[in-house]
Amino acid sequence: MTTAPPSVVPVIDVVRSNRASRAALAIGIALLLIAASLPWWGESSWMREFVEIACYFIFAMMWNLLAGYGGMVSIGQQAFFGFGGYVMLVLGNFAGINPFVAIPLGALAAALVAVPVAFVAFRLSGGYFAIGTWVIAEVFRLSFANISAVGGGSGTTLIALRGIEKATRESVTYWMALACVVAAISLVYLFLRSKRGLALLAIRDNEVAAESQGVPVARMKLAVYVVAAFGAGLAGALYFVGNLRISPDAAFSVNWSAFAIFMVVIGGIGRIEGPLVGALIFWALNKFLSDFGTWYLLGLGLLAIVITLFFKQGLWGYAQQRWGWSLFPTRRHLVQRIH
Repeated sequence: MTTAPPSVVPVIDVVRSNRASRAALAIGIALLLIAASLPWWGESSWMREFVEIACYFIFAMMWNLLAGYGGMVSIGQQAFFGFGGYVMLVLGNFAGINPFVAIPLGALAAALVAVPVAFVAFRLSGGYFAIGTWVIAEVFRLSFANISAVGGGSGTTLIALRGIEKATRESVTYWMALACVVAAISLVYLFLRSKRGLALLAIRDNEVAAESQGVPVARMKLAVYVVAAFGAGLAGALYFVGNLRISPDAAFSVNWSAFAIFMVVIGGIGRIEGPLVGALIFWALNKFLSDFGTWYLLGLGLLAIVITLFFKQGLWGYAQQRWGWSLFPTRRHLVQRIH
C-alpha cells in the first residue's frame, strides 16, 4: 500500500523590505548613535555644517513629497519656510518661549496657515498653481517686510538665545537638527507606506481615475499640502535658530524653492533617497565652489542640464534602476513560496 505524497501548497507573502533596506537600517542606527555623540568630540564647525545640510534636506524632502509624490509642483514653499522662522522668532523674542521649544511650534503654525492658503492655491492647477504659490510667498514677504516689530525689511536678531552659552547653543541646535532629520524621514516614510501613500500616488498618476476608485482627492491633496508646509516651517525655524538672524528677503527668497528643485532633480524625484543625495551634493558644491560667483551658478545650471539629459530619474534613480538599490522601499512585492 502506497501513501500519497503530501500536497504542495503555494503561499503568497507580501514583502516590503529587502536586503539593502535592512542593511541601511542597521547602518543608519549606528550612524545615528555616532552622530548623537558629535558635540562631545567634534568641532563646532561640523555641527554648524550639519545644521545647514539638515535644513536643505528637510525642505527638499517636503518639496519632493508635494511634487514628486503628490504631483503638485510649487515654487512658493518658501512662504512656509519663512513663516515658521518668523513664528519661532516672535515666540522667542516676545513671548518668552525657549527658541528650541518654539521650533516645532513654528512648524505647527506653518501647517495651520497652510489650510486657508490651500483654499486659494487649489483653485489653480498646473503651471498656474506653481506661479500662484510663488505669488502667495511674495505676499508673505511683503507682509512681514511691513511689520516694524520684527525689523521690517531689514529683519531682526534672535535675542532670546543671548543668555545661553555658545557651546550649549550649538550643541542643542545640532541635536534639534538631528532629531528633525530623523522625524522628517520617518514621517514621510510611514506616510508613503500607508494606504494614504498609495492613494497619493494614484492621485499623482491620474486624479480622475483615483477619484473614480473612491480616493478622496481633495482631502488627500490638502493633507499633503499641510504636511509639506509643516516640514518647510520646521526647516525654516531650525535654520534661523542656527543663523540667529532673520529678514524677509532671506526667509521668503524664491531661491529656497529653486534649491529644493535642484536637489530633488539631481538626487531623484519621487524617491526618499533623492533629496538626501541632492542635499549632500548641493552642500558640497555650495561649500567649495560658491566663491566663484556667477561661474558657480552657471555650474549648477549645467549640472542640472546634464543630469536631466543623461540621468532622467536622478542619480539615485539611476542607481536604483541599475543595481536595484532601495534604502526606503515603499512598494509592496508579492513573493510565492512553497509550504
